[in-house]
Amino acid sequence: MDGIGDVAVGVKRGSDELLSGSMYNSPSSGLSSISDATSNGSDSKKLRVEDRVGDAPLSRVLHIRKLPNDVSETEIIALGLPFGKVTNILTLKGKNQAFLELSTEEAAMTMVNYYSAVTPHIRSVPVYIQYSNHKELKTDNSNQSGGTLTSGSNSSDGGGMASSPVLRIIIDNMFYPVTLDVLQQIFSKFGTVMKIITFTKNNQFQALLQYNDPTNAQQAKVALDGQNIYNACCTLRIDYSKLVNLNVKYNNDKSRDYTRPELPAGDGQPALDPTVVSALGKDSTSLLGALSPLSAAAAAAAAAGRVALSGHSGASGVLLVSNLNEEMVTPHSLFTLFGVYGDVQRVKILFNKKDSALIQMADMNQAQLAMSHLNGQKMYSKIIRVTMSKHQTVQLPRDGLDDQGLTKDFTNSPLHRFKKPGSKNFQNIFPPSATLHLSNIPQDITEEDLRVLFSNSGGTVKAFKFFQDHKMALIQMTTIEEAIQCLIDLHNYNMGNNHHLKVSFSKSTI
Repeated sequence: MDGIGDVAVGVKRGSDELLSGSMYNSPSSGLSSISDATSNGSDSKKLRVEDRVGDAPLSRVLHIRKLPNDVSETEIIALGLPFGKVTNILTLKGKNQAFLELSTEEAAMTMVNYYSAVTPHIRSVPVYIQYSNHKELKTDNSNQSGGTLTSGSNSSDGGGMASSPVLRIIIDNMFYPVTLDVLQQIFSKFGTVMKIITFTKNNQFQALLQYNDPTNAQQAKVALDGQNIYNACCTLRIDYSKLVNLNVKYNNDKSRDYTRPELPAGDGQPALDPTVVSALGKDSTSLLGALSPLSAAAAAAAAAGRVALSGHSGASGVLLVSNLNEEMVTPHSLFTLFGVYGDVQRVKILFNKKDSALIQMADMNQAQLAMSHLNGQKMYSKIIRVTMSKHQTVQLPRDGLDDQGLTKDFTNSPLHRFKKPGSKNFQNIFPPSATLHLSNIPQDITEEDLRVLFSNSGGTVKAFKFFQDHKMALIQMTTIEEAIQCLIDLHNYNMGNNHHLKVSFSKSTI
């Protein structure tokens, strides 16, 4: 039995007091069993999949139990950060419990799904997560004893209440590039980011980031200070700035005013007014192996799924994908789509449940990235669900066993996008979008040729734009689903003379 380990999840909605350690794996808990007998090396194995059934109610508030003594709110919030904006937190003093409110029910469901496969730990202690019967958290600012719910805004984070909406950010251990786009994606989980300025001062990569509200700045500091953007590196050091407003002159890769998209790029002019630098004071800390900020967009999407995930030990890079269109899906189509976010090693469509598949990525980071971007997307007219699997690897069929081509080994595929260290593909990881980026286009191929090719995949081309050298182009489909279909069908398409078309999602629109 491939169970959920020792994390209590599901939709059972009883008391929010301390509950017994029993698992909520009855039919009423919303857990359905997917059998993969003979599909991953064992006739008796079963996958336990978090799958909401019936009319079981959802809540964006989660109840977390068995927390370590003196746990900080930062540690609790870190559990929810990869899944969306954390909008509130309450603690039950003396009961080792807390309530975490996310911005949407979908984010809460994704969090429960993930931790059903990867047991959450705080300070090496497993914690237990379930839906709360609270629909939202309404808190006051009193700090009473005796198990009363207390507001997260009362916690001491060493900086007191934020009076400025501007944060100063320093990156320690910056072994990978951290760009303006990376910072915007991480910090926007806590509110509207209005302006960002990045700069190098005393060989340190720093940033000033302005929210529209000081409360957002406080929530971001509490949640993110000391967290790693990537596993074991790129540590955020966050303080409140003495500034209350940033004056951004240019919109480029070093500064951005999101309220004024008409600002010029600046042609390489310094983005930061020298008077602002002097206003920062001299209390900066040093960077280990300091790097100047890189202009490339350095896989901004990767940051969202990696914050605060380094503590989940024992997790593999295997995904479980369900609700697939079993009449259409193939190992190769899954390899192509999931290959946008990592190097797919093996794919196995389950023998006894062909609307589900196991996908083994090269590592946990790639698996998390694929899950965060593809869960809930439409593939072959069906909304797919992507969760982490308990399997450590995807096993190949036994010698001589015919599994009808349901399992494919892509370990040595030449189509892996991320095999080469420093590949520019790392800089072009974006969520699924209706606009696709095309490259490796032969010189004799026309716009009409490409419009016909992509229309034949069942979609409607809304717009098209060649880059100046005609080796690359943008093509915009009507829907994201159409773009996904075109990417699956036409990535690595032979255009003649050994020119294989490269297709990826674009962050731009035409």
